[in-house]
Amino acid sequence: MERKERYEEVYLKDERRQGATGEEQERGAHGRFLGPTGMMTVEKGRKRNTALHGLEEAASDVERPGLIARQHADGMEELETNAKLERDLSLTPPLPSSVELDTLLVDGRLVLDVYQCGGTVMPALWDSVPERMRWLQYIRLGSEDEEALEGALRVLPQLTQLRSLAIRGHRFYDAQGDPLPGLLTSLPASISSLSLLVHLDLSFNRLSLLPVCILSLSHLSELLLCHNQLDSLPEELGALVSLQRLSVLGNKLQALPMGVGLLLELQELDVSFNHLESLPEELGLLLHLHTLELSNNKLQRLPETLGSLHSLRVLAIHSNELRIIPECVRALPQLTRLDVRNNPLGRPPTPPPLPPAPAARHETPIPELHLAFNQHRFSVSPTGCHVFLPGGAELLFPHGCVGGVTQFKWSERKPDKKWVQLEEHDLLLNRPLELLPHGATFNKPVDVCVPYHKTRKGEVVVRKYDGQSWSTLPTQTRRGSHRHSSRPRGRPARLACCTVKQFSWFVAVSRPVRDSCSVSQAGALLVSRYDPGIKLTFPPDCTTNTRTVTLQVLQVALSEVQDLTGDPQASASPLLCLSQTPSMHFLQPGNDKCLFVGHTVDMSRLHLLHGDPVAHTWTDVTAQVSLYITQLYAIFSVTHFSWYWLWYTTQSCISGVVRKVYHRLKQFRVQFLVLQRKTDLTQVLLQCLPSDKIDGRLASLSQQYDGPQPSDVCNLLEGEQFFAGFERGIDISADRPDCSEGRLAFTFYAHLKNIKEVHVCPTDKQEGTVRGQVSFYRGKVPSDLPEEVAQKRKGLDSQWMATLPLRLPGTNCEGSLYSEKQYPPLNLGDPESGYLTETNLLAISLRISQDWRCIGMNLGISYQELDRIQYKHRDNLGALVLEMLFHWARGQQKAGAGAVPRLIDALVESGRRDLAEEVEDIVKLGKKKYRESLKRVGLETENPTTSTQFEPS
Repeated sequence: MERKERYEEVYLKDERRQGATGEEQERGAHGRFLGPTGMMTVEKGRKRNTALHGLEEAASDVERPGLIARQHADGMEELETNAKLERDLSLTPPLPSSVELDTLLVDGRLVLDVYQCGGTVMPALWDSVPERMRWLQYIRLGSEDEEALEGALRVLPQLTQLRSLAIRGHRFYDAQGDPLPGLLTSLPASISSLSLLVHLDLSFNRLSLLPVCILSLSHLSELLLCHNQLDSLPEELGALVSLQRLSVLGNKLQALPMGVGLLLELQELDVSFNHLESLPEELGLLLHLHTLELSNNKLQRLPETLGSLHSLRVLAIHSNELRIIPECVRALPQLTRLDVRNNPLGRPPTPPPLPPAPAARHETPIPELHLAFNQHRFSVSPTGCHVFLPGGAELLFPHGCVGGVTQFKWSERKPDKKWVQLEEHDLLLNRPLELLPHGATFNKPVDVCVPYHKTRKGEVVVRKYDGQSWSTLPTQTRRGSHRHSSRPRGRPARLACCTVKQFSWFVAVSRPVRDSCSVSQAGALLVSRYDPGIKLTFPPDCTTNTRTVTLQVLQVALSEVQDLTGDPQASASPLLCLSQTPSMHFLQPGNDKCLFVGHTVDMSRLHLLHGDPVAHTWTDVTAQVSLYITQLYAIFSVTHFSWYWLWYTTQSCISGVVRKVYHRLKQFRVQFLVLQRKTDLTQVLLQCLPSDKIDGRLASLSQQYDGPQPSDVCNLLEGEQFFAGFERGIDISADRPDCSEGRLAFTFYAHLKNIKEVHVCPTDKQEGTVRGQVSFYRGKVPSDLPEEVAQKRKGLDSQWMATLPLRLPGTNCEGSLYSEKQYPPLNLGDPESGYLTETNLLAISLRISQDWRCIGMNLGISYQELDRIQYKHRDNLGALVLEMLFHWARGQQKAGAGAVPRLIDALVESGRRDLAEEVEDIVKLGKKKYRESLKRVGLETENPTTSTQFEPS
């Protein structure tokens, strides 16, 4: 922060000085300042006087009238040529169209560092208006563009009247808000022709050596070289005898040359933020010096000659390694500011370092590997590797974890119900990550870091599935590496990290905060991390065998309790889950105490409920336990562990209410969206979201989608299955594994997207608008679909949650999407080896989005064809994707069985493994139906040997 403030202070001062430097020097040298217009007028007048003098000498010539006429015509022709060049000069680009020549060249000044690549116009200006350019005295240029910089450096030596020149970086910023560095590394020797130059600023560039041509600028009074890469200054620096201000702030200088003592006119010297360890004695010769900046170096002593600087008013030496300040420095007569902060003043010298310890074995740094979306295989050597997976996941293989070069594979799986097992009040935070090969054992544990979505309650843990059961692993959370190529919203991903000896399936889960302790015969005390007011006290001799006790706490919203009970005075403690390993009763009833933050209450209204999570029942056990209250706590004693809940209410029979509140705790208030793409009404988006996320989601979709308002609020459990039914004349126009006769299956997870897009069509060709609907039902898609018996529902009333309208234009409607087919019918592959229909391709196209060009190139479509498709549908991304996909498909109709595998490979290479899996599922479903049809007609002689079970790929 201190360095940043120092930079700003220095450069605000520079900005104020640069505007006046050229003018002041010119006034001092010639008594008055002439702008470019005045100088051109003087020059023209000089030419005119010379011509008249020649005419006077030839006054006796008989051809005098003809000579005058010819010279007049030549002058007019020159003026017309110059005017035409100015009219034809175009400054756009890089300058804005509003910038004109007369506003750019004013009073001998040319400011181009406010325009990106502004230096590009310098050669054009020199070719068009050389007279006006030749009399420039003040120029500011940016150095962030190499081409513009080269063009400007070719013109600068011609501008011999220059007084002030600035070529600086850090004038513009990139998309992340970081300043762009200057690219200047040197100056051409011809710059020495700018003999009148008095101010030169080359800050924020890449100078590693001081350009030699600068040493010949004898009139130079200000030289700014801040924030470059200078590690030394030449001894010939003393040749700049007129120099009054020198700034080399923020470089890599390790020493100053003795020649700095020859700068007898120097008044300000700034060498802060370098690596100086000492100063030359010749600094004492600078008798006019009034400001000396030496801060943020490595100075250990100051030369005694600084006591000769009787004009010195400001001396900044903070943030060095000075242990003493010479008395001659403190006694300087004009010194008004002496900054000695952050120095070890008065401390004894640092003792010499201890002899080095025996050389330890330094392990080579672990190499990094950044994988793209289409890279699902990688290799690890015994050196180890830090692998960064797309989406934010990280794998850290330490040195020696494998005996030889070993190949691994990763993939993300769909959060299928059979592959995700959640406990009570658990929340799924990411898609399952599969690491292969399963069961391979490492020599050292490997760190697996799984990205997860932010959660407001509970703790995050990693669960592992070994093919038979799930287990919870010790987990630590952290932010991912800043070097990761995948950083959501510009920030590293949140990671849940664990160490494993074998690879398998991994998911991140949020669960209620869990605290554990070991209880022995001596007793113990367990305090909740979630709520320190909740404590378990185990007295001595409560057990003979050591056991592990676990406490989980679940907070309850007071508003939910009061709404469901109808009692405005009702309240409830946090819900407690008590468990132990091994499971056995304690020896002494009443010695196990649970303490709650309490109030002064009526004991007749206080109820302790015992819950059975298996039977989903709650029993009032107040009369069976010792329950009393103190000024701060409510205390009860139990001998066995389960769920416990303390309530305060006026109702006497509350078991049913408690059961309802407990069920509500596990539910999410959700709403459903049914939206149609504005450019293609047959493309329908369905999504289920928590109600607090609906407004933001609608705002992000409003430009591309339109549809009815979200549904009313419903309640869904984490991991609960539901399905969407297309009804009243509308059906899904695709054969999907997750769809059965117009019903689309979902599984709700609060922190995942729960989104699907499909193409729909009328079940029958109808005239006029088709007024259909989409209804959402709980449970799995039933195998026996009931008929439509109500106006807006289908299925059991207890299953129905919401219905939203969906309208499609009919066959004869103007602009109907069904009046004619946009593409001819297409069928890829064959039923035996893999088959895709036109409706399958339509469903795939909905998910391609911005990846269409990469997928098109991997499918073998030429650049010219992709450019043609992009231009044809430049305002409609959906039509563009369809055109690309169907263009390739039409060329593959005769390719046979190889077309579908090629599409799958292209999707994987483009980083769309999710789409590739969807195509594979469609192909498997098609094969299954094909075999079933052969079996029905008696054409299949052998049972298929392929398994429908999940096979890791």
